Amino acid sequence: MATVLETIKNKASLLNKHIVLPEGEDARVIKAASEAANENIARITVLGNEEEIKKANPDVCLCKVNIIDPVKNDKTDEYAKMLFDLRQGKINKKTGAPEYATVEDAKAYILKDYTMYAALMLKAGDVDGLVSGACHSTANTLRPGLQVIKTKKGVPLVSSCFVMLAPENGNVYCPEGAFVYGDCGLNQNPNSEELAHIAISSAESAKTILGMDARVAFLSHSSKGSAKHADVDKVTEAVKKCNEIAPDLKADGEFQLDCAIVPSIAKSKAPNSEIAGKANVLIFPDLDAGNIGYKLTERLGGFMALGPICQGFAKPINDLSRGCCADDIKAVIAITALQVE
Repeated sequence: MATVLETIKNKASLLNKHIVLPEGEDARVIKAASEAANENIARITVLGNEEEIKKANPDVCLCKVNIIDPVKNDKTDEYAKMLFDLRQGKINKKTGAPEYATVEDAKAYILKDYTMYAALMLKAGDVDGLVSGACHSTANTLRPGLQVIKTKKGVPLVSSCFVMLAPENGNVYCPEGAFVYGDCGLNQNPNSEELAHIAISSAESAKTILGMDARVAFLSHSSKGSAKHADVDKVTEAVKKCNEIAPDLKADGEFQLDCAIVPSIAKSKAPNSEIAGKANVLIFPDLDAGNIGYKLTERLGGFMALGPICQGFAKPINDLSRGCCADDIKAVIAITALQVE
């Protein structure tokens, strides 16, 4: 029987999507690009100087990988004009001057920032998705997305989730083999409405990536009024807003973690809830809780953490951890392919 990760890759391979990797200078990216292309997970384009990439990676087969050098590419001028038009009138907050005074300024910028170059390829429809961050910061990956790709219609913010894959021997509280955790990577202290949208986006990710029937639990240090605090109020209000915005979504809370995933605890703490004890999408109240929660699950629970997976962009962009390996990158390529609408 295929593992959850194998299923993700197999589903991606049926779609034949085109993913761009702008970090051609990174050996892990090149290895992942080669394997993803050879395994038909997706069509792959890497940005960089072809001669330098091949010289730096002599043992890697790149016969199925498309390498584009922005310095030589015929479309570079087109992308520069696109960036100039998209950002016309925008002011650099540090200098007070226009971001790009001329098209040539925009061109000079994208020849230094290949993630922005890749985002323009995505905006133009020349690729289907973008994966970056192996050797650049999250801000460097997300900034082009926010400036060029922007959010989906009706989605007010970009958020993130982690796909948490259960260990090979399984986990008694994870019968489907995976959880989705949100937001563990981007939004520091979301308000109630933002938390509701994070939940809706995370449920969509669960369906798109894992084929799950999402059962969303909003987490807290309280279960159904067991504690009184403004932090609890924020979560209960988020549940209400989520139910108003997406009435067909199965979502409930506030729950302590054990109430959300342990059936026996749920019977005593939330006996009237259809979600308690059976949740597969867990929404954390803030970034501290989310980051701590996913790392505890990964390190102590033996789960594999895939992410942070971005959600809410009009077209799929995903950020890698700078500590990632080639297998992690390959998995994120597959996930990105599945996010294409």
